[in-house]
Amino acid sequence: MEPIIQLENLDFSYASRPVLKGLNGSLSGRAIGLLGPNGAGKTTLLRVLMGFHPPSGGTARIFGQDIRTHAKANRQDIGYMPESDSFIADMPAIRFVRMMAQLSGMPSGIALEKAHEALYYVGLGEARYRSVGEYSTGMKQLAKLAQALVHGPRLLILDEPTNGLDPPARARMIALIQEIRDSGKINIILSSHLLKDVEECCEEALILKDGKLVVYCNLEEERKANKKFLEMEPRGGEMANFVSDIQSMGVVCVRDKRRIKMVLPEQVEIRDLYKLASRRNVQIRRLDYKRDSLQDIFLKAMEQGGDDGRLQA
Repeated sequence: MEPIIQLENLDFSYASRPVLKGLNGSLSGRAIGLLGPNGAGKTTLLRVLMGFHPPSGGTARIFGQDIRTHAKANRQDIGYMPESDSFIADMPAIRFVRMMAQLSGMPSGIALEKAHEALYYVGLGEARYRSVGEYSTGMKQLAKLAQALVHGPRLLILDEPTNGLDPPARARMIALIQEIRDSGKINIILSSHLLKDVEECCEEALILKDGKLVVYCNLEEERKANKKFLEMEPRGGEMANFVSDIQSMGVVCVRDKRRIKMVLPEQVEIRDLYKLASRRNVQIRRLDYKRDSLQDIFLKAMEQGGDDGRLQA
């Protein structure tokens, strides 16, 4: 699979202060999450990729095109939803999104048609003639998403897309991002301080700390690899026979006073454990997947960090 983003010893300094420090790696997932504490360099990395800031050293490639030599072509391939509002307050949403389409190089008539389509797609069709300044926070976020999509980008960059949203509005935004991801037509980079947003939307995650890429995590592989590691709290019944039955199915398990820790082979499903428990009159009080969550991975990265700016599994 052709990489979407290639980072090649990428550096960026602001007023002689290093912000990005020798980033290296290759990313090819449909949806890539970008995580890190405030000041880690997330937004700066996005702006360097879009050509707003020239690299101080090294380079990066988007769909194989160097950001130093193909900045204009790359921007035509990118839709950008910024964290901060960037509206003309008294401009109707339809005019605003049309203007953004024209700035992307689209002819006026086609830009108007695509603006209508984009606003209907995000759920603002009935409100498209209202001034953006009258919109609620959730509607403004949707308008920003519409202008990022209007010109049909290959790569959609979302900077804190659920910022300030209440639970229903956040659920709507997440559903839209998942729908865009699953269409297979647009790749996504999602920068967020909310781990849940990245877990729900992304296949890969990068964690930045002090301008370095300290962790790379393939979330799909993590989910597949960990789904068979379990901890169980059983009670009563024919416990010895229950454990023996589990082992006879090829399950590797270790039992202490209260819990059974086990690794299930591919052919064994969780429902098989419940059938055995019922047969032996054993109550299963608790059953948990034993795995590192993205929060665990993030906290470990913040404690340990990295020293070379390369992606680390």
